[in-house]
Amino acid sequence: MKIVGAEVFVTCPGRNFVTLKITTDSGLIGYGDATLNGRELSVASYLKDHLCPQLVGRDAHRIEDIWQFFYKGAYWRRGPVTMSAISAVDMALWDIKAKAANMPLYQLLGGASREGVMVYCHTTGHTIDDVLEDYARHKEMGFKAIRVQCGVPGMKTTYGMSKGKGLAYEPATKGQWPEEQLWSTEKYLDFTPKLFDAVRNQFGFDEHLLHDMHHRLTPIEAARFGKSIEDYRLFWMEDPTPAENQACFRLIRQHTVTPIAVGEVFNSIWDCKQLIEEQLIDYIRTTITHAGGITGMRRIADFASLYQVRTGSHGPSDLSPVCMAAALHFDLWVPNFGVQEYMGYSEQMLDVFPHSWTFDNGYMHPGDKPGLGIEFDEKLAAKYPYDPAYLPVARLEDGTLWNW
Repeated sequence: MKIVGAEVFVTCPGRNFVTLKITTDSGLIGYGDATLNGRELSVASYLKDHLCPQLVGRDAHRIEDIWQFFYKGAYWRRGPVTMSAISAVDMALWDIKAKAANMPLYQLLGGASREGVMVYCHTTGHTIDDVLEDYARHKEMGFKAIRVQCGVPGMKTTYGMSKGKGLAYEPATKGQWPEEQLWSTEKYLDFTPKLFDAVRNQFGFDEHLLHDMHHRLTPIEAARFGKSIEDYRLFWMEDPTPAENQACFRLIRQHTVTPIAVGEVFNSIWDCKQLIEEQLIDYIRTTITHAGGITGMRRIADFASLYQVRTGSHGPSDLSPVCMAAALHFDLWVPNFGVQEYMGYSEQMLDVFPHSWTFDNGYMHPGDKPGLGIEFDEKLAAKYPYDPAYLPVARLEDGTLWNW
Protein backbone atom coordinates (compact mmCIF):
# COMPACT_ATOMS: atom_id res chain seq x y z
CA MET A 1 0.00 0.00 0.00
CA LYS A 2 1.84 3.05 -1.31
CA ILE A 3 1.56 6.63 -0.13
CA VAL A 4 0.46 8.82 -3.05
CA GLY A 5 -0.16 12.11 -1.29
CA ALA A 6 0.61 14.10 1.86
CA GLU A 7 -1.03 17.47 2.54
CA VAL A 8 -0.86 19.92 5.43
CA PHE A 9 -3.75 22.10 6.58
CA VAL A 10 -3.61 25.00 9.04
CA THR A 11 -7.01 26.08 10.35
CA CYS A 12 -8.32 28.15 13.24
CA PRO A 13 -11.87 27.20 14.30
CA GLY A 14 -11.26 29.05 17.58
CA ARG A 15 -7.70 27.76 17.95
CA ASN A 16 -4.94 27.11 15.43
CA PHE A 17 -4.52 23.46 14.46
CA VAL A 18 -2.08 21.80 12.05
CA THR A 19 -3.46 18.67 10.38
CA LEU A 20 -1.60 16.20 8.18
CA LYS A 21 -3.54 14.12 5.65
CA ILE A 22 -1.84 11.08 4.09
CA THR A 23 -3.49 9.36 1.12
CA THR A 24 -2.67 5.86 -0.18
CA ASP A 25 -3.14 4.16 -3.54
CA SER A 26 -5.81 1.96 -1.92
CA GLY A 27 -7.90 5.04 -1.21
CA LEU A 28 -7.37 4.88 2.55
CA ILE A 29 -6.66 8.20 4.27
CA GLY A 30 -4.97 8.85 7.60
CA TYR A 31 -4.89 11.98 9.75
CA GLY A 32 -2.28 13.27 12.16
CA ASP A 33 -2.07 16.29 14.47
CA ALA A 34 1.06 18.47 14.28
CA THR A 35 -0.12 21.40 16.40
CA LEU A 36 2.52 23.25 18.44
CA ASN A 37 0.92 26.22 20.20
CA GLY A 38 2.46 29.48 19.03
CA ARG A 39 4.75 27.72 16.54
CA GLU A 40 2.14 26.15 14.26
CA LEU A 41 3.57 27.55 11.03
CA SER A 42 7.04 26.23 11.84
CA VAL A 43 5.75 22.67 12.05
CA ALA A 44 3.53 23.11 8.99
CA SER A 45 6.55 24.28 6.99
CA TYR A 46 8.70 21.41 8.30
CA LEU A 47 6.08 18.96 7.08
CA LYS A 48 5.35 20.62 3.73
CA ASP A 49 8.94 21.38 2.77
CA HIS A 50 10.76 18.34 4.13
CA LEU A 51 8.67 15.34 5.19
CA CYS A 52 5.72 15.30 2.79
CA PRO A 53 7.87 15.06 -0.38
CA GLN A 54 9.77 12.14 1.18
CA LEU A 55 6.58 10.28 2.12
CA VAL A 56 5.25 9.88 -1.42
CA GLY A 57 6.03 6.43 -2.82
CA ARG A 58 6.72 4.79 0.53
CA ASP A 59 4.95 1.72 1.89
CA ALA A 60 2.37 3.03 4.38
CA HIS A 61 2.64 -0.17 6.43
CA ARG A 62 6.31 0.44 7.29
CA ILE A 63 5.56 2.73 10.22
CA GLU A 64 8.68 1.96 12.25
CA ASP A 65 11.04 2.37 9.30
CA ILE A 66 9.48 5.70 8.34
CA TRP A 67 9.69 6.87 11.97
CA GLN A 68 13.39 5.99 12.14
CA PHE A 69 14.07 7.55 8.73
CA PHE A 70 12.69 10.91 9.77
CA TYR A 71 14.21 10.76 13.26
CA LYS A 72 17.72 9.59 12.39
CA GLY A 73 17.77 10.89 8.86
CA ALA A 74 17.36 14.51 9.92
CA TYR A 75 20.66 14.32 11.87
CA TRP A 76 19.38 17.26 13.98
CA ARG A 77 17.32 15.05 16.24
CA ARG A 78 14.46 15.77 18.61
CA GLY A 79 13.17 19.22 19.50
CA PRO A 80 9.50 20.25 19.53
CA VAL A 81 9.19 21.16 15.84
CA THR A 82 10.84 18.01 14.49
CA MET A 83 9.05 15.69 16.89
CA SER A 84 5.63 17.29 16.33
CA ALA A 85 6.07 16.72 12.59
CA ILE A 86 7.19 13.10 13.08
CA SER A 87 4.28 12.58 15.48
CA ALA A 88 1.75 13.68 12.87
CA VAL A 89 3.19 11.30 10.28
CA ASP A 90 3.16 8.44 12.77
CA MET A 91 -0.43 9.14 13.85
CA ALA A 92 -1.66 9.23 10.26
CA LEU A 93 0.10 5.96 9.39
CA TRP A 94 -1.39 4.17 12.40
CA ASP A 95 -4.79 5.53 11.37
CA ILE A 96 -4.28 4.00 7.91
CA LYS A 97 -3.00 0.67 9.24
CA ALA A 98 -5.98 0.28 11.57
CA LYS A 99 -8.38 1.17 8.76
CA ALA A 100 -6.69 -1.40 6.52
CA ALA A 101 -7.21 -3.98 9.28
CA ASN A 102 -10.83 -2.80 9.64
CA MET A 103 -10.48 -2.32 13.38
CA PRO A 104 -10.22 0.57 15.85
CA LEU A 105 -6.65 1.51 16.66
CA TYR A 106 -6.82 0.28 20.26
CA GLN A 107 -7.55 -3.24 18.99
CA LEU A 108 -4.53 -3.12 16.70
CA LEU A 109 -2.34 -2.04 19.63
CA GLY A 110 -3.36 -5.12 21.61
CA GLY A 111 -6.91 -4.54 22.73
CA ALA A 112 -8.54 -2.72 25.61
CA SER A 113 -6.98 -2.90 29.08
CA ARG A 114 -10.02 -1.19 30.65
CA GLU A 115 -13.64 -0.41 29.94
CA GLY A 116 -13.15 3.34 29.69
CA VAL A 117 -10.56 6.10 30.01
CA MET A 118 -10.78 8.22 33.16
CA VAL A 119 -10.38 11.86 32.18
CA TYR A 120 -9.84 14.95 34.30
CA CYS A 121 -11.41 18.31 33.63
CA HIS A 122 -10.33 21.87 34.44
CA THR A 123 -12.11 24.05 36.99
CA THR A 124 -11.23 27.68 37.37
CA GLY A 125 -12.33 31.01 38.78
CA HIS A 126 -11.20 34.42 39.96
CA THR A 127 -12.07 33.54 43.57
CA ILE A 128 -12.43 30.41 45.68
CA ASP A 129 -16.22 30.77 45.53
CA ASP A 130 -16.03 30.84 41.72
CA VAL A 131 -13.93 27.67 41.74
CA LEU A 132 -16.30 25.89 44.11
CA GLU A 133 -19.20 26.74 41.81
CA ASP A 134 -17.29 25.48 38.76
CA TYR A 135 -16.22 22.34 40.65
CA ALA A 136 -19.84 21.56 41.54
CA ARG A 137 -20.83 21.92 37.89
CA HIS A 138 -18.16 19.46 36.72
CA LYS A 139 -18.92 17.06 39.55
CA GLU A 140 -22.54 17.06 38.40
CA MET A 141 -21.32 16.18 34.90
CA GLY A 142 -19.80 13.02 36.35
CA PHE A 143 -16.08 13.81 36.39
CA LYS A 144 -14.13 11.64 38.83
CA ALA A 145 -10.92 13.66 38.53
CA ILE A 146 -10.92 17.45 38.68
CA ARG A 147 -8.11 19.98 38.37
CA VAL A 148 -8.48 23.19 40.35
CA GLN A 149 -6.79 26.52 39.56
CA CYS A 150 -7.72 29.91 40.96
CA GLY A 151 -6.89 33.56 40.84
CA VAL A 152 -4.48 34.62 43.57
CA PRO A 153 -5.26 37.72 45.67
CA GLY A 154 -2.87 40.52 44.81
CA MET A 155 -2.19 39.19 41.29
CA LYS A 156 -4.13 40.47 38.28
CA THR A 157 -4.13 37.05 36.62
CA THR A 158 -2.34 33.73 36.83
CA TYR A 159 -2.03 30.42 35.05
CA GLY A 160 -5.28 28.47 34.88
CA MET A 161 -7.57 31.43 35.58
CA SER A 162 -10.25 32.05 32.96
CA LYS A 163 -10.77 35.51 31.51
CA GLY A 164 -14.33 35.67 32.85
CA LYS A 165 -16.82 33.80 35.01
CA GLY A 166 -18.24 30.78 33.25
CA LEU A 167 -15.67 30.93 30.44
CA ALA A 168 -13.32 28.08 29.60
CA TYR A 169 -9.67 28.74 30.32
CA GLU A 170 -7.88 30.09 27.24
CA PRO A 171 -4.25 31.09 27.86
CA ALA A 172 -3.28 32.25 24.36
CA THR A 173 -3.76 35.86 23.27
CA LYS A 174 -4.59 36.78 19.68
CA GLY A 175 -2.09 39.01 17.91
CA GLN A 176 1.62 39.18 17.20
CA TRP A 177 2.81 39.68 20.79
CA PRO A 178 2.40 37.52 23.91
CA GLU A 179 0.69 38.89 26.99
CA GLU A 180 3.03 39.59 29.92
CA GLN A 181 1.74 38.47 33.32
CA LEU A 182 3.16 39.28 36.74
CA TRP A 183 3.91 36.43 39.13
CA SER A 184 4.48 36.28 42.90
CA THR A 185 5.59 32.95 44.35
CA GLU A 186 5.03 34.21 47.88
CA LYS A 187 1.39 35.13 47.24
CA TYR A 188 0.78 31.82 45.47
CA LEU A 189 2.30 29.69 48.25
CA ASP A 190 0.33 31.55 50.90
CA PHE A 191 -3.01 31.27 49.10
CA THR A 192 -3.19 27.93 47.29
CA PRO A 193 -3.48 25.59 50.31
CA LYS A 194 -6.59 27.60 51.26
CA LEU A 195 -8.08 26.69 47.88
CA PHE A 196 -7.55 22.96 48.47
CA ASP A 197 -8.91 23.27 52.00
CA ALA A 198 -12.11 24.89 50.71
CA VAL A 199 -12.59 22.22 48.03
CA ARG A 200 -12.09 19.30 50.39
CA ASN A 201 -14.27 20.87 53.10
CA GLN A 202 -17.16 21.34 50.69
CA PHE A 203 -16.86 18.25 48.49
CA GLY A 204 -14.86 15.76 50.53
CA PHE A 205 -12.49 13.24 49.02
CA ASP A 206 -14.74 11.47 46.51
CA GLU A 207 -13.02 13.01 43.48
CA HIS A 208 -9.36 12.94 42.54
CA LEU A 209 -7.95 16.45 43.02
CA LEU A 210 -5.23 17.74 40.68
CA HIS A 211 -3.28 21.00 40.47
CA ASP A 212 -0.80 22.46 37.98
CA MET A 213 2.07 24.61 39.27
CA HIS A 214 3.24 25.18 35.68
CA HIS A 215 7.00 25.26 36.27
CA ARG A 216 6.77 28.28 38.61
CA LEU A 217 8.61 27.14 41.76
CA THR A 218 12.21 26.49 42.69
CA PRO A 219 12.99 22.96 43.90
CA ILE A 220 12.98 23.88 47.59
CA GLU A 221 9.77 25.91 47.19
CA ALA A 222 8.14 22.94 45.47
CA ALA A 223 9.30 20.63 48.25
CA ARG A 224 7.82 22.91 50.91
CA PHE A 225 4.59 23.31 48.97
CA GLY A 226 4.18 19.56 48.40
CA LYS A 227 4.69 18.91 52.10
CA SER A 228 2.19 21.58 53.11
CA ILE A 229 -0.66 20.10 51.02
CA GLU A 230 -0.31 16.41 51.89
CA ASP A 231 -3.47 16.36 54.02
CA TYR A 232 -5.54 17.24 50.93
CA ARG A 233 -4.40 14.02 49.20
CA LEU A 234 -3.85 15.39 45.71
CA PHE A 235 -3.84 12.94 42.82
CA TRP A 236 -0.81 14.89 41.64
CA MET A 237 0.96 18.21 41.62
CA GLU A 238 1.98 18.95 38.06
CA ASP A 239 5.20 20.54 36.82
CA PRO A 240 6.28 21.90 40.20
CA THR A 241 9.60 23.16 38.82
CA PRO A 242 11.23 23.34 35.36
CA ALA A 243 12.27 19.83 34.36
CA GLU A 244 15.51 20.74 32.59
CA ASN A 245 17.25 20.13 35.93
CA GLN A 246 15.89 16.65 36.50
CA ALA A 247 18.16 15.88 39.44
CA CYS A 248 16.37 18.56 41.47
CA PHE A 249 13.32 16.30 41.72
CA ARG A 250 15.29 14.22 44.22
CA LEU A 251 15.08 17.15 46.62
CA ILE A 252 11.31 17.38 46.16
CA ARG A 253 10.95 13.62 46.65
CA GLN A 254 12.90 13.76 49.91
CA HIS A 255 10.43 16.21 51.44
CA THR A 256 6.96 15.18 50.29
CA VAL A 257 4.81 12.19 49.36
CA THR A 258 2.48 14.29 47.20
CA PRO A 259 2.58 12.54 43.78
CA ILE A 260 4.38 14.37 40.97
CA ALA A 261 3.44 14.59 37.28
CA VAL A 262 5.86 15.95 34.66
CA GLY A 263 6.44 15.79 30.92
CA GLU A 264 4.04 17.84 28.80
CA VAL A 265 6.97 19.73 27.23
CA PHE A 266 9.03 16.58 26.60
CA ASN A 267 9.66 15.41 23.04
CA SER A 268 11.16 11.93 23.38
CA ILE A 269 11.98 9.06 25.69
CA TRP A 270 15.36 10.64 26.36
CA ASP A 271 13.71 13.61 28.06
CA CYS A 272 11.93 11.17 30.40
CA LYS A 273 14.76 8.76 31.12
CA GLN A 274 16.23 10.07 34.37
CA LEU A 275 12.92 11.03 35.98
CA ILE A 276 11.47 7.59 35.29
CA GLU A 277 14.58 5.52 35.94
CA GLU A 278 15.21 7.13 39.32
CA GLN A 279 11.49 7.07 40.16
CA LEU A 280 11.44 10.82 40.73
CA ILE A 281 7.92 11.16 39.32
CA ASP A 282 4.69 9.19 39.53
CA TYR A 283 3.05 10.18 36.22
CA ILE A 284 4.59 10.90 32.83
CA ARG A 285 2.67 13.58 30.90
CA THR A 286 4.08 13.24 27.39
CA THR A 287 1.57 13.63 24.58
CA ILE A 288 1.17 11.83 21.28
CA THR A 289 1.45 15.03 19.22
CA HIS A 290 4.81 16.08 20.68
CA ALA A 291 6.60 12.88 21.72
CA GLY A 292 6.81 10.84 18.55
CA GLY A 293 3.24 9.75 17.94
CA ILE A 294 1.87 6.35 18.89
CA THR A 295 5.28 4.78 18.25
CA GLY A 296 7.13 7.18 20.55
CA MET A 297 4.49 7.02 23.27
CA ARG A 298 4.54 3.22 23.33
CA ARG A 299 8.27 3.28 24.03
CA ILE A 300 7.86 5.80 26.82
CA ALA A 301 4.96 3.94 28.44
CA ASP A 302 6.70 0.56 28.24
CA PHE A 303 9.82 2.03 29.84
CA ALA A 304 7.75 3.77 32.53
CA SER A 305 5.94 0.54 33.39
CA LEU A 306 9.23 -0.99 34.55
CA TYR A 307 9.33 1.60 37.34
CA GLN A 308 5.59 1.71 38.18
CA VAL A 309 5.24 5.16 36.62
CA ARG A 310 1.82 5.68 35.04
CA THR A 311 0.69 7.77 32.09
CA GLY A 312 -1.20 11.03 32.51
CA SER A 313 -1.08 12.50 29.04
CA HIS A 314 -1.28 16.21 28.30
CA GLY A 315 -4.61 16.92 26.60
CA PRO A 316 -5.46 20.61 26.33
CA SER A 317 -7.68 21.94 23.58
CA ASP A 318 -4.67 23.50 21.83
CA LEU A 319 -3.98 19.95 20.61
CA SER A 320 -6.50 19.09 17.94
CA PRO A 321 -9.29 16.51 18.19
CA VAL A 322 -7.07 14.24 16.05
CA CYS A 323 -4.62 14.07 18.96
CA MET A 324 -7.43 13.45 21.44
CA ALA A 325 -8.77 10.58 19.35
CA ALA A 326 -5.31 9.01 19.16
CA ALA A 327 -4.76 9.56 22.89
CA LEU A 328 -7.99 7.80 23.82
CA HIS A 329 -7.07 4.73 21.76
CA PHE A 330 -3.64 4.71 23.37
CA ASP A 331 -5.11 5.19 26.86
CA LEU A 332 -7.63 2.39 26.45
CA TRP A 333 -4.79 0.02 25.55
CA VAL A 334 -1.79 1.06 27.66
CA PRO A 335 -1.43 -1.17 30.76
CA ASN A 336 0.08 1.48 33.05
CA PHE A 337 -2.59 4.12 32.46
CA GLY A 338 -3.24 6.78 35.10
CA VAL A 339 -5.51 9.51 33.76
CA GLN A 340 -6.06 11.59 30.62
CA GLU A 341 -6.42 15.37 30.53
CA TYR A 342 -9.55 16.54 28.71
CA MET A 343 -10.45 20.21 28.36
CA GLY A 344 -13.08 19.64 25.71
CA TYR A 345 -13.65 21.40 22.40
CA SER A 346 -16.09 23.96 21.09
CA GLU A 347 -18.90 22.95 18.75
CA GLN A 348 -17.13 24.90 16.01
CA MET A 349 -13.98 22.82 16.44
CA LEU A 350 -15.86 19.53 16.45
CA ASP A 351 -17.71 20.49 13.27
CA VAL A 352 -14.32 20.64 11.55
CA PHE A 353 -13.22 17.37 13.19
CA PRO A 354 -16.18 14.95 13.38
CA HIS A 355 -15.34 12.26 15.93
CA SER A 356 -16.60 8.97 17.35
CA TRP A 357 -15.48 9.25 20.99
CA THR A 358 -18.01 9.33 23.82
CA PHE A 359 -18.07 10.64 27.40
CA ASP A 360 -20.05 8.96 30.16
CA ASN A 361 -19.85 9.62 33.89
CA GLY A 362 -16.18 10.60 34.01
CA TYR A 363 -14.92 8.11 31.44
CA MET A 364 -14.31 8.37 27.70
CA HIS A 365 -14.17 5.76 24.97
CA PRO A 366 -12.64 6.30 21.51
CA GLY A 367 -15.38 4.38 19.72
CA ASP A 368 -15.11 1.34 17.48
CA LYS A 369 -14.85 2.83 14.01
CA PRO A 370 -11.79 1.62 12.07
CA GLY A 371 -8.68 3.73 12.61
CA LEU A 372 -8.70 6.74 14.90
CA GLY A 373 -12.41 7.37 14.41
CA ILE A 374 -11.78 11.00 13.44
CA GLU A 375 -12.53 12.88 10.22
CA PHE A 376 -11.50 16.27 8.85
CA ASP A 377 -13.83 18.60 6.95
CA GLU A 378 -11.47 20.38 4.56
CA LYS A 379 -14.08 22.74 3.12
CA LEU A 380 -15.21 23.91 6.54
CA ALA A 381 -11.60 24.18 7.76
CA ALA A 382 -10.84 26.53 4.86
CA LYS A 383 -13.34 29.01 6.30
CA TYR A 384 -11.15 29.43 9.39
CA PRO A 385 -7.73 30.75 8.31
CA TYR A 386 -4.69 30.88 10.57
CA ASP A 387 -4.98 33.57 13.24
CA PRO A 388 -1.75 34.36 15.16
CA ALA A 389 -1.92 33.75 18.90
CA TYR A 390 0.73 33.26 21.57
CA LEU A 391 0.96 31.85 25.05
CA PRO A 392 1.82 34.42 27.75
CA VAL A 393 5.17 35.09 29.35
CA ALA A 394 5.60 35.71 33.08
CA ARG A 395 7.65 38.25 34.99
CA LEU A 396 8.31 38.59 38.69
CA GLU A 397 7.06 41.74 40.35
CA ASP A 398 10.50 43.33 39.92
CA GLY A 399 10.38 42.69 36.15
CA THR A 400 12.56 39.58 36.01
CA LEU A 401 11.44 37.17 33.27
CA TRP A 402 10.14 33.98 34.89
CA ASN A 403 8.76 30.62 33.88
CA TRP A 404 5.22 30.83 32.54
